[in-house]
Amino acid sequence: MKKLSVILTLFLLAALTFAQKAGDKITFTATDLKGAPVTSDIFARNKITMLNIWGTFCGPCIREMPDLAKLNEENKANGVEVAGIVIDILDRRGNVDSRVKSSAESIISQTGADYTHIVPNLTMMTGLLKNVQAVPTTIFIDSEGKIIGQPYMGAKSQKDWQKIIDEILKK
Repeated sequence: MKKLSVILTLFLLAALTFAQKAGDKITFTATDLKGAPVTSDIFARNKITMLNIWGTFCGPCIREMPDLAKLNEENKANGVEVAGIVIDILDRRGNVDSRVKSSAESIISQTGADYTHIVPNLTMMTGLLKNVQAVPTTIFIDSEGKIIGQPYMGAKSQKDWQKIIDEILKK
């Protein structure tokens, strides 16, 4: 009974971690770390987008980034792309913190994670990212911008992520 209670608690925490649920459509307008505009239209160019929400303070996030970079390269032909959201880049007023931005750029360079990294705006922070309580949190999104399944909390290996991607592609 105790094990069931722990499992139920973990499931509820995972469900509460993300503001949206499977099937919800994600829309946003933001910029990437280079300042270029990026919108939810990025989802339309792929069968699946793996959206990884990470923080510059997060060791597990940074350790998995080289694997995410490899996944991004190895799955492009299958219509799969990785994108990141740097969750800790805004200060309390909603402005980009230049120190955090510099740290994010350094991390991306060191890890080879040169896929798109989105700078969230206040609308995203109070909507899409509102209930993210742990990083990394990863969600998969289809070409229509709809969330596939539940969010994944925690870092995974390239092999484990590939298994998840392969399962999603089979559907």
